[in-house]
Amino acid sequence: MNFKKFSKRFMKIAVAASVLVIAGGVLSGCGSTGLSNGSDSSSKVEKKSPKDLKIGVSISTLTNPAFVNLKNVISNYAKKNGSKVIIDDANNDTSKQNNDVEDLITQKVDALIINPCDSSAISAVVKKANEANIPVVCVDRSADSGKVVSTVASDNVAGGKMAANWLVKELGEHAKVAEIQGIPGASATRERGKGFDSVGDKKLDIVTKQTAQFDRAKALSVTENILQAHSNIKGIFAQNDEEAVGAARAVKAAKKKVTIIGFDGALACLNSIQKGEITATVGQQWNKIGEQSVQMVYDHFQDKKVPKEDKVPVKIVTKKNVAEFKKQVYNK
Repeated sequence: MNFKKFSKRFMKIAVAASVLVIAGGVLSGCGSTGLSNGSDSSSKVEKKSPKDLKIGVSISTLTNPAFVNLKNVISNYAKKNGSKVIIDDANNDTSKQNNDVEDLITQKVDALIINPCDSSAISAVVKKANEANIPVVCVDRSADSGKVVSTVASDNVAGGKMAANWLVKELGEHAKVAEIQGIPGASATRERGKGFDSVGDKKLDIVTKQTAQFDRAKALSVTENILQAHSNIKGIFAQNDEEAVGAARAVKAAKKKVTIIGFDGALACLNSIQKGEITATVGQQWNKIGEQSVQMVYDHFQDKKVPKEDKVPVKIVTKKNVAEFKKQVYNK
C-alpha cells in the first residue's frame, strides 16, 4: 500500500469524525439548554386542585387583631376550597419565623403564604423554599429577595399619602404632627413612611419620627414621651392601628386634644373611632387581602398568569363610615 495515500485517507477520516463529534456535542448542548431554561420543563407547574394542596402559613404576630383576622380569612377561604392549612405565629421574632418556615418546608407543604416580620430577614428562607420548588406568596409585606410568586398587599405608599393629606385637610398646612413608625426593616414601614413623608415633609411640620415597632404598649410609652417633649402637637400618624390605640391611651391620660390617624382597619381601632378616641384610620380590606393570597396559590397551581404585585385599595375610615366598613370587612 502507498503510505502517503494511506496517510491522507486516514487524515480525512479523522477530520470528518472530529467534525461529527463536535457537531453532535453542539447539537446535544443546544438541546439540553432548551429543556432547562426557565420557561420549559424545569419550571413547568404540576397542576393541582385546591383540595389536593397543603398550604403552610406564617403570620408575623397574632397579638395584632388585624393579623388575627388575616389568619382567619386565609384559613376559612382555604378550608372552604378543601385545602389543608398549617398556620404558625412568629411572635414578631424573625428567627422564630425563619425556623417556622424551614419546618414547613421540611413538612413538604405545597405552597407557602408568608406575612414577614422583616422583609430582609425573610429572604433567606424564601430562597430555601425556591430551592425546594415550593411557591411563595407574601402577604401585607414583601420579601427583599428570593423568588416570590406574588405579593398581596394594600397600596401602602398611597395609604401613607392619604393619611398625610387627610391631616392637612383636618389641621391645616404646617400643623405640628408626630409620626410613629413601625418595625424598621418591614416593607410596610418603609412604604407607609415614604408615602406620608412625601406629603408631610412639604405640607406639615413633622416634629418627630419615632418607632414603636407596630406595638400597642410601646406606642403608649413613645407617645407619652412625645407629648412631654412636644406639648403643642396637633396630630399623630401611627403606621398601624395597634400604635394608634396605644397613642390614644397616652393622649387620653394626658388630657390632650390630638387628632390621631392609624393604618390597618383593625377592630380595636374601629371601635375606638366609634367612641371618639381615635379620629381616623387608613382602612385595609383584610377580607380581600387574605382571600387573594390563597387565590394566588390556586392560580399558580392552575398555571394561570399571576401578577407579581396585587395591590388592594385602601380608604380613609372615620366615624361617618366606620359602621359600613366594619360590616364590609368583618361582617359585623
